[in-house]
Amino acid sequence: MRNLLTARRLALAAVAFVSLAAAAQDIKLGFNGDLSASPSAQSGAAGVLGIRAAIDDINAAGGVLGRKLTLVIRDDQSQPPKSIQNMSELIDNEKVVAVLGPTNSGNAMAWKHIPNQKKVVSMGMIGGGTDITKPMSPGAENYMFRVSIVDREQVVGLMAYAKKAGAKKLGLMAETTGYGQGGLKDMTEIAKLQGLDVVATERFAVGDTDMTSQLSKLKAAGVDTLVVWAQGTPTGQLVRSMEKVNYFPNVLSSWAADNITFYDAAGQALAEKPIFMRTMVDAVAPKQKALFERTKDKLAAASAFPFVAHGYDATLLLVAAIKQAGSTDGAKMREALENLQAPIDGIKKTYERPFSPTSHEALTASDFAFVKWTGGKLTQVNDATTKLLQSPDFKR
Repeated sequence: MRNLLTARRLALAAVAFVSLAAAAQDIKLGFNGDLSASPSAQSGAAGVLGIRAAIDDINAAGGVLGRKLTLVIRDDQSQPPKSIQNMSELIDNEKVVAVLGPTNSGNAMAWKHIPNQKKVVSMGMIGGGTDITKPMSPGAENYMFRVSIVDREQVVGLMAYAKKAGAKKLGLMAETTGYGQGGLKDMTEIAKLQGLDVVATERFAVGDTDMTSQLSKLKAAGVDTLVVWAQGTPTGQLVRSMEKVNYFPNVLSSWAADNITFYDAAGQALAEKPIFMRTMVDAVAPKQKALFERTKDKLAAASAFPFVAHGYDATLLLVAAIKQAGSTDGAKMREALENLQAPIDGIKKTYERPFSPTSHEALTASDFAFVKWTGGKLTQVNDATTKLLQSPDFKR
């Protein structure tokens, strides 16, 4: 009997030890995105800097639920199959409680069914594809959230600008990736909603360096305003091609033109052609300046800093959900994110109930600014057109 009681005590002690050990384990977050391959890889690297900075600050303040945060990083090299593999590995093998990223919108669309099936939150902070945060089916539980720019909201702003500026014949161009074609869908729909006359639509591959053929067709169609959806490098090649045929319509582009890869491909003079939208122009608030100083030496370019801010804020929102839920359970985290009770003082802004059961976007058009390159620096556009724009002009 004594041996039996001793064995039971030992068994209970072992269970208690395992429970304490499990409670003391780090809470793992994952990042899955391009860090090395596409023109947007520098954005992924900047996002990781922001996530790491937030984790350092949170751990220094005592962690979450008495546990430390750690980050598990996977580079998807801009390849959808690799990104799908990374997502399964992070969730199934690494047991992360949430995944941040990806860098490329097409990859998010390739694997968004995985976090929804496995009930693990995905917090986007780079890719802006419109459909990323839409539920898999009407009314379905949705585990896709985002703190970044949204393609369709950008398009709403750009088309409002085009109309207010008096565009007569609109042309559309997009790269053939998932990112480009998703943007083309938004551009086509919003242009129609705004009553703009689209007279020509052209496509190009992300690796193309000469778009003179497509531009000649746009010129022949009389296009006076061109809206472009592509990553930084091909957009740079596009404006170089404009120079070759001496054809410079008004150019409005996706925010990928803020990428140093665009600037490098276009050169200083041609880089000043497009107007685009951005979540942040410069680090101006004290918290923004402080984070910029912490990370600037590791950035490929200062223009990538908004992704640092997005990564930082996305991590804060995940932590707020864990604290409110009192758990790292995916379903409880999703429910908490959809109904966050306390404001979160972030780098980009203070988030007050940023998500709801029907909206998983923390940033919308009201958080964006019109921007362009001027003298090698990003500057806010305050021209006659932007001064005329009012809320009713942003039709969506």
